[in-house]
Amino acid sequence: MKISYNWLKNYVKTEHTPQRLSEILTDTGLEVEGLEKVEAIKGGLKGVVVGQVTSCVPHENADKLNVTTVNVGAEEELQIVCGAPNVAEGQKVIVATVGATLYPTPEEPFKIKKAKIRGVESFGMICAEDELGLGISHDGILVLPEETKVGQEAAEYFNLSDDYQIEIGLTPNRSDALGHLGVARDIVAFNKVHKEEKTGLQMPDISAYEVVENSDKVKINVEAPEACTRYEGCVISNVKIQASPDWLKNYLLAIGLTPINNVVDVTNFVMHELGTPLHAFDLSKVGEQIIVKNAQEGEKFTTLDGVERTLSEHDLMITNGKKNLAIAGVMGGLKSGVIEDTTSIFLEAAYFNPVSVRKTAKRHGLNTDASFRFERGVDICMVPFAMKRAATLIAQLGEGNISHEPIPYYPKRVEPNEVMFSYSRCNQLIGKEIDVEKIGEILNALDIQILHNNGDQVKLKIPTYRVDVTREADVIEEVLRIYGFNNIELPKKWNISLSDQNLRSEEKRLNTIADLLVSQGYFEMMNNSLTSSKYIEEHGGETFSVDNAVKMLNPLSLDLDVMRQSLIFQGLTTVAHNKNRQNADLGLFEFGKVYQNFNNEFSENKRLSIFLTGKKEPEQWNANQEEVSFFTLKGIVSTILDRLGLGSIVSMKALKKSILEDGMQLYIQKNKIGEIGWTSSKLNKSLGLKQRVYIADLDWDMILSLGNRNKVQFSPLPKTFAMRRDFSLLMDKAVTFQEIEEIARKTDKKLLKEVNLFDVYEGDKLEEGKKSYAVSFYFQDAEKTLKDDQIEKIMEKIRLQLEKQLYIELRK
Repeated sequence: MKISYNWLKNYVKTEHTPQRLSEILTDTGLEVEGLEKVEAIKGGLKGVVVGQVTSCVPHENADKLNVTTVNVGAEEELQIVCGAPNVAEGQKVIVATVGATLYPTPEEPFKIKKAKIRGVESFGMICAEDELGLGISHDGILVLPEETKVGQEAAEYFNLSDDYQIEIGLTPNRSDALGHLGVARDIVAFNKVHKEEKTGLQMPDISAYEVVENSDKVKINVEAPEACTRYEGCVISNVKIQASPDWLKNYLLAIGLTPINNVVDVTNFVMHELGTPLHAFDLSKVGEQIIVKNAQEGEKFTTLDGVERTLSEHDLMITNGKKNLAIAGVMGGLKSGVIEDTTSIFLEAAYFNPVSVRKTAKRHGLNTDASFRFERGVDICMVPFAMKRAATLIAQLGEGNISHEPIPYYPKRVEPNEVMFSYSRCNQLIGKEIDVEKIGEILNALDIQILHNNGDQVKLKIPTYRVDVTREADVIEEVLRIYGFNNIELPKKWNISLSDQNLRSEEKRLNTIADLLVSQGYFEMMNNSLTSSKYIEEHGGETFSVDNAVKMLNPLSLDLDVMRQSLIFQGLTTVAHNKNRQNADLGLFEFGKVYQNFNNEFSENKRLSIFLTGKKEPEQWNANQEEVSFFTLKGIVSTILDRLGLGSIVSMKALKKSILEDGMQLYIQKNKIGEIGWTSSKLNKSLGLKQRVYIADLDWDMILSLGNRNKVQFSPLPKTFAMRRDFSLLMDKAVTFQEIEEIARKTDKKLLKEVNLFDVYEGDKLEEGKKSYAVSFYFQDAEKTLKDDQIEKIMEKIRLQLEKQLYIELRK
């Protein structure tokens, strides 16, 4: 939400600096996220002056160009080549001299340079309105009145003044502050309570509102009263569509809006002044009636942005009985708006149901200033005032007259909310004893009326513009924010318990593993449980299906339309986000739930995901830069399972039906506890990743269900030495080390202590489809020294079992 400092002072006569106002607004809950000094026109039109065309002749080498001579008040006149069709001798014009920088749009500056156009030198540019950033017209150059002084600075001529743009991070509940008047209310309330200034709220003046004649009749019929609670309209006749005056342009420019014409600018001005959206229709398109009703399913309608949209039967439309004119509260139609030839205006002011507007706006992917306000709830009692304010300004700036007495549709009056309030409860929640008189002063400053006072309990009447204040806790929050969060003293003594004795076993184990990962250099992340269905559609494969997704009935956006079925996609998005910001070496993890829907039976499952990519260690002068690998990830997963006492009973199988390209499935007994592997090139490409990411996706609920087997055991140091034997084995490439280890341990369960793989060879010295493993075996008896013949017998048994079960040979 952007606020103009100069504009704001129309409603609160304050001497506070923009910086101090920002502090006050932040203290009262309207957090100021940015304060920026702005020029009415970016660049301040430096180097742009008023000139007079002293000669104008056709260009010899171009049919559509003219060579002009322009007096800009300097010693020498400037020769300028101009392509505008309306340039003529004797005109007073705006000239950008060599070296000036123009900003037709804020992001695209244009510097004026000496140029040669079709062989003729040009020393500047005669400017159109849009080239100066003053409007959108490009029909020709801007021609000034004859009395305009030659050589005058353009900034002085247009009465440009500096302003400050205050950007407020508005929370969704504070719809009352969606206009300058609402922000001014908070400043006035603060000043009244803290007595920094003697200020009052200055309401906009509508005393000039007058219906000159009641000749133009427009009937209003609302056929969808549940979606349109209040509707008013009036007609302004004999209107001239022209540029807005400088004061109006400057206010709009200060908050980032581009002036269009006097009628559209007034509706934007009043919306940002009062927070109430309005819409102006060309009366010739309206005819004699306005009907507010729902659209027909599937009918087409082209909005102001030129997009043809397919309507739903739930979309509320403004019609003339035959044709749709606008999507109510969202956007007008392409053919019903105000154009240059418009002479009469039908001005609409209404209150539309927030839910209806929100669903329609999201359905069509539209987010307009009007829908933004209607979705959050505008003040229904401000509708007639806003209409009169806008109608008065349009009549004044368009030299027209109001020719239709407003016909209001307001069948059921909305009464202000009434809330029971307790002074003692207020002090209890705030944590400080505040005088009853001070609380009353704050309530009065906030326009909250005390209806009945019964000692500690009072009944309050809430102004209609505060649609978010509906209960006692809301009123207490209002008292606190005006009293000042900073005025609540912190206690001298804090009692904080750091013990985790009350944590459940599951939480302790989660914290244990989280601490373990953090100690290994991993960072924990938290992603939204809502995600986009496009991930599943594009990469779900045989693992996930959109049909099994938990879909949102009213999604916030197309990117948040389903509950996540996996932690992988959002985790990879986080990896991509970091890598795009030069943070390429990453170790991330997340504990989070995933959701499934199988034939309307919903399930949720907690999982642990780990993401690893980039270099193992930070760059150092005395170490090689080694990349992480599948085995790096496997190592940390093994560490986690060992910490939980499950490492010794984990088995692995080849990965099948996974969104990962390759890797292993992890099992404990017959229970799958997860999988580890790496991303496919297709998935990497879609997310903008250029290097492989290693991922562990573990079923945390399943792991917890297997119990905590991490029992502390003690055994004395053995009195004997271990003995080692090695095998060099030749086998098929499909054979895994795990299979070898399992056979060895089954062959001897008493003396065999360790089995390790210490070398792998695959090369041209072996026949195709073969590989070689070098495997070590460690034997030990804690009570007596082993003899060679004992070890040799066990090794022979192992060899025979490897040959029998896996067709492995000893390599010669």
